Amino acid sequence: MAAVDDLQFEEFADSATSLAANPDATTISIEDPGETPKHQSGPSRGSGREEDDELLGNDDSDKTELLAGQKKSSPFWTFEYYQTFFDVDTYQVFDRIKGSLLPIPGKNFVRLYIRSNPDLYGPFWICATLVFAIAISGNLSNFLIHLGEKTYHYVPEFRKVSIAATIIYAYAWLVPLALWGFLVWRNSKVMNIVSYSFLEIVCVYGYSLFIYIPTAILWIIPQKAVRWILVTIALGISGSVLAMTFWPAVREDNRRIALATIVTIVLLHMLLSVGCLAYFFDAPEMDHLPPATAAPNQTVAAVKSS
Repeated sequence: MAAVDDLQFEEFADSATSLAANPDATTISIEDPGETPKHQSGPSRGSGREEDDELLGNDDSDKTELLAGQKKSSPFWTFEYYQTFFDVDTYQVFDRIKGSLLPIPGKNFVRLYIRSNPDLYGPFWICATLVFAIAISGNLSNFLIHLGEKTYHYVPEFRKVSIAATIIYAYAWLVPLALWGFLVWRNSKVMNIVSYSFLEIVCVYGYSLFIYIPTAILWIIPQKAVRWILVTIALGISGSVLAMTFWPAVREDNRRIALATIVTIVLLHMLLSVGCLAYFFDAPEMDHLPPATAAPNQTVAAVKSS
């Protein structure tokens, strides 16, 4: 019977005491299948869901993007507040310039390039470069057109710099301001309209003007047909960027209002490009006569009349 007694099961009341007596012992814990474990490893599932939301463009990822764009926390009267608008690297600027030169149908310029970090660095220097490109090219174009004429005396027109600066910067700031105010007003009427911040709209308009820098340089060519072909190409590229960017913001609105908004945006852009070409390059310039030759002629005429 000794063998039978050895096979009997013993009941251990305290497993902690047994483990203390025999540290090398192996214990097996049997849990109820219906009992929910308290500790679960969930990071992998959570990360997978976030990746799916980012790829699919769900509402959660949209809210994350919107919150990421609103990261300006300093008061507006401090230097740090405006410094954040210029916190952009060269790669981002070149990437946004490339996006403005190669618009992709069905792709939103703000969502692809701007919303993560809207800046004023690119728009400011693009407008400044465009101002000097138009003014200098306009003077050179006038010089080349009248080159070889004996009665023509070249005089640099520095006023073209101030005029070009007024036109370009007024367009790059006042038109986005009016468009932003219009979108805010329509958003109060139609709740599902996509909203853009004022900084994002200024950023889009600034980068859309980059195509006019090489175009203004090529406007030096003294051929009207070539100039109008160049302005048509530039207007098509930059106008496409603006139309494809702001169409998602108004397409949920009334159909007539949405179409009228896009047409107005394109017409104002066309007015800028055609106006700059007509004023700085195609405007008739008065021939400047040398003062040394004009005075003797007037003297001779006065003597003959007396």
